[in-house]
Order: sequence, then structure tokens, then C-alpha cells
Amino acid sequence: MRRLTLALLSLLVLTALAACQPGPANDSGNPPSGSEPASTPVVVSSGAFKQITPETLAGMLAGKNFFFVNTHIPYEGEIAPTDAFIDYDETAQRLAEYPADKDAMIVLYCRSGRMSAIAAEDLVDAGYTNVWDLAGGFNAWKDAGFELIVN
Repeated sequence: MRRLTLALLSLLVLTALAACQPGPANDSGNPPSGSEPASTPVVVSSGAFKQITPETLAGMLAGKNFFFVNTHIPYEGEIAPTDAFIDYDETAQRLAEYPADKDAMIVLYCRSGRMSAIAAEDLVDAGYTNVWDLAGGFNAWKDAGFELIVN
């Protein structure tokens, strides 16, 4: 009986460990085409947005299909290819500068992640459903070894 219990426990542990492994990746290390990039949901009062790592953003930029916004004030740098510079504290007043389609993918960033998280919540409050935020901002981007443009 003890041997059977140990065998079942071992099988359970192996199954749990296998479930924790990342999914299949292509040669670039990114999820296969058609998969959503890795993200962490952030729940706010009116919905949720997703936070991503610099590595995830780098993969997304390789096949860029989103509106990319620097929300940091004052200007301290940018990640190529930024589409717009919309101050985080003016998000609600400048919604006309964002895509009209409330389901369009929008990726935000700032220096540390604080301002872009505020802007992300404002966009979710305005009805946007596909909002993404760079966790740690361009400081995390630089720390991960990626280039920051500073004018």
C-alpha cells in the first residue's frame, strides 16, 4: 500500500511540475503565432488591463500591430517606434488621440510604470478593452538591455 501511495504521489508531483512549464515557443523564444503575449492582468474598478515585461514588449514590437504611447511627463526618452506622446494626466481629456475602436490594442509606457498604469486605468474607465502597460516602464526596458532613445 505504501508503494502505491508513493507512486501516486510521484505521479501527482510530476503532473504538477509539467503544468508549470511554459508553453511551446518558436525559434525566437516567443509564443507561437496566434498566441497572446504573456501578460499579468491588473483589475481596476471598471475592468482590467494587462501588464507586460520588457521582453514581452520586445517580441510584440517585432510584429507591431498596436498603438504605442509614451505617457511620461516630462519627456525623458522613448522606445522606438512610439506612435504618440500623451501625458498620463491628460488621458481622459485627449481620448480623441487614441484609436476610435475601443477594442484596438493600446500599449502604454512611462519611466517607471506608475504614470502609464494611471493612464491605463483611465482608458479602461473610458471603455477600452485591450489596454497593455509596460511594467517598470522604460527603466525596466533599459535594465533588460534594450535601447532607449533620448533626444
